[in-house]
Amino acid sequence: MTTETSEARRPTVAVLVVIFTVVDGALQVLLIERSAPPAEGQWAIPGGALQHGETLEQAAVRKLAEETGVTDLFLEQLYTFGDLDPASSDGSVGVAWFALVDPNRVRLAQRTAWRPQWWDLNEVPPLAFDNEEVLDIARTRLINKLQYTDAAYSLLPTMFTMRELQDVYEAILGRPLDKRNFRRRLLATDFIAPTSEQRKEGRHRPARLYHFTSRS
Repeated sequence: MTTETSEARRPTVAVLVVIFTVVDGALQVLLIERSAPPAEGQWAIPGGALQHGETLEQAAVRKLAEETGVTDLFLEQLYTFGDLDPASSDGSVGVAWFALVDPNRVRLAQRTAWRPQWWDLNEVPPLAFDNEEVLDIARTRLINKLQYTDAAYSLLPTMFTMRELQDVYEAILGRPLDKRNFRRRLLATDFIAPTSEQRKEGRHRPARLYHFTSRS
């Protein structure tokens, strides 16, 4: 009897982070313009190879900090994809995460190579490495998370009006919501609570400020 031996296939492991924000009532995603082959000149979701001794979560936090300057926000593992990089002879595994950031806290990396840019989800260009699939799954997960969690907390300042909260929900869901029903539904949860403070908004009467209870 003969025994055949072969070197085990060792695919490249990369971590991708889909970073969402809401600006001017629109859900946006951070993309990177690639500055080297493969797919040079194309846009892609931020990502990179898993470093030696690094956990998947540590890699996601590192990438998030590199691109936005913040880490203390909503970050969740999304999905594991196989063979997103066709240039890898041994195959590749992409472990995707998704994050939500308040645009007022973000400090995008200032560089000309591997340039970062926010894109409205309705205007996203063709993406490298089948990243459209990653983005679609991330948005679907985000929409579902709104139904039963306080995930939106990372998209807003510490205190916010009910109108600002509704704007965030509408941007993510991609449709208008009834003001009265939205207010009733959110106040029936334990996600948010009113504060004793108000904010003057134009000619309208001062609006009550709320906060996420998980932040208090």
